[in-house]
Amino acid sequence: MDIRLIRDNPDEARQMLALRRSSADLDRILELDERRREAVRRRDAARTDLKRCSEQVARAKREGRDATALMEEARRFSDAARQAEAELAAIEAEQERLVRALPNSVAAGVTDTEEIVAEWGEKPVFDFPVLAHWDLCPALGVVDFEAAARLAGSRFVLFRGAGALLERALINYFLDVAVRRHGYTEISPPVLANAATLEGSGQLPHLEADMYALKDEGLYLIPTAEPALVGYHRGEVLNESDLPLKYVAWTCCFRREAGSYGKDVRGMIRVHQFDKVELVRLTLPERSDEDLEQMRQEAEFLLRELGLAYRVKRLAAWDMAFQSAKTYDLEVWAAAEERWLEVSSISNCLDYQTRRLKIRGRRRDGRSFIPHSLNGSALALPRVFIAIMENYQQADGSVRVPGVLKSYMHGLERIG
Repeated sequence: MDIRLIRDNPDEARQMLALRRSSADLDRILELDERRREAVRRRDAARTDLKRCSEQVARAKREGRDATALMEEARRFSDAARQAEAELAAIEAEQERLVRALPNSVAAGVTDTEEIVAEWGEKPVFDFPVLAHWDLCPALGVVDFEAAARLAGSRFVLFRGAGALLERALINYFLDVAVRRHGYTEISPPVLANAATLEGSGQLPHLEADMYALKDEGLYLIPTAEPALVGYHRGEVLNESDLPLKYVAWTCCFRREAGSYGKDVRGMIRVHQFDKVELVRLTLPERSDEDLEQMRQEAEFLLRELGLAYRVKRLAAWDMAFQSAKTYDLEVWAAAEERWLEVSSISNCLDYQTRRLKIRGRRRDGRSFIPHSLNGSALALPRVFIAIMENYQQADGSVRVPGVLKSYMHGLERIG
């Protein structure tokens, strides 16, 4: 949250924090801001007095007069300036720490309740008993949960045979649509990120408990490709004519799912490692709302082409990620479990991430601005995999392959 919003409109900032159900201490931030201004005033006054006194010392020495008293006075002003500077540094460090722990502001129209804003497709109807993916996938030999548990532990997945092929087909299809249809540039980033990258994108510090960390190296396994894609231009100045920049990446993602034990323990709805194709845009502030709607349509296009019934939900303020000001969740229907599964979150982060990452923009006339960043899954696996397996299962126990994936599956029309 921009310190200027807190300083100039504290009541508005408090309302936003209330919408997010945040217990952040805004009064402490405002108190530190007042102390910071006072420290700046004292430092600048001491520097002004020091400059004046130093000029008097120099004049006295040129004229052959005794400058001892003036030199002593100059030392006092110098000490006062250093003391104020040290106090200012400590105040700014604490204020920065508190402000960086605040969530983003809330976009217009986002409330404290979620809203279903769109639905598409018909839920499949079956005339035979349907199997949940945790029974269907092992029966078809496309997933081996027991082997994954032996190799790594619970909540990991081993895809095999046609299952591995389907996973790869989905990834390639999602990437091809993003690049060839929607004009994204494909990036293949590291799956490890340093703290500065994760702090800049907003995952640290509040998500640290949910990340796998390599403490000795100061690195983390990424929970999404978003930090790498947004942080790609950290510290750079981007020209207005180059925006929007549109990046897509497929990566493995890693999440400890701390605190979620007992939830979705069967199958692969909530796992520690999963594949995801991520979209990120860096764009002009005046068009970030338009970009958000475009990215939502891009993710919806994939679900329609796959023939999966879905709905779009605008999240409540308290349910959004820290860095997001507005978020749409896309959820597909899983027939056997009779529930909606989230497969994408599309978010407008405004200038929350770009300010933290010190990304700036330059207008054609030379004026500077802060670009906005957006991110979205298009799409996340293995929940799309689950929806295909459950929704496309047949009476003979096989699973029909969606038409758009057949070429990626080497012409295979059924699994089983």
